[in-house]
Amino acid sequence: MAIRGKKYKEATKLVDRESAYQPGEAVELAKKAAFAGFDETVELHLRMGVDPRSADQQVRGIALLPNGLGKKVRILVFVQGEAARAAEEAGADYVGSDDLVKKIEDGWLDFDVSIATPDMMGKVGKLGKILGRKGLMPNPKSGTVVAAEDLARAITEARKGRVEFRLDRTAIIHVPIGKSSFDEAKLLENLTALVEAVMKAKPSGAKGQYIKSAFLTTTMGPGIRLDLRPLIS
Repeated sequence: MAIRGKKYKEATKLVDRESAYQPGEAVELAKKAAFAGFDETVELHLRMGVDPRSADQQVRGIALLPNGLGKKVRILVFVQGEAARAAEEAGADYVGSDDLVKKIEDGWLDFDVSIATPDMMGKVGKLGKILGRKGLMPNPKSGTVVAAEDLARAITEARKGRVEFRLDRTAIIHVPIGKSSFDEAKLLENLTALVEAVMKAKPSGAKGQYIKSAFLTTTMGPGIRLDLRPLIS
């Protein structure tokens, strides 16, 4: 059993484990319960009422958080030809083709999001084992394989606070919504945008209660049970 420190124990005293808090109350409480000596990430954890083993019950999508995640997002774009200039002008941090593929094969992974044009996927595909396990592989379903004319939009979205969510094998979704230093209004806006995106991603095979429970927490803080009804009713 993990041994909890004094600061964590003090933070848990702020939270009533038997209560489900309204979104605004939960955000306020999460900020108060953040005690670490760094700017903790605020996270949403959703237990879903779907079967992750069923193909027609997969939950996956993208949310655009209006206030971002509070960190600089390093964007890599696999592209060739004239489209490379468009990617550079749109603000991509790393732009290239075979050179980037070789660099990644050699162990370099200093980026947060990778985007590719369809014509590059033949080359990028061989990086699947490397990028896949890091969640960095471009994928049409996550909006990171885009036509050359859509590169600027994809890069802008990634820069502003584009987050991908997906169901894990235990039927839970884990997603960051910002930093504990954000003011409450910004965290609440991000939370609302994320919940709306998850609701829109409801699969055709989902039956019964779609979201079984929701918790808000910070990197080091205690879990705070959320009442999501104000956001989904």
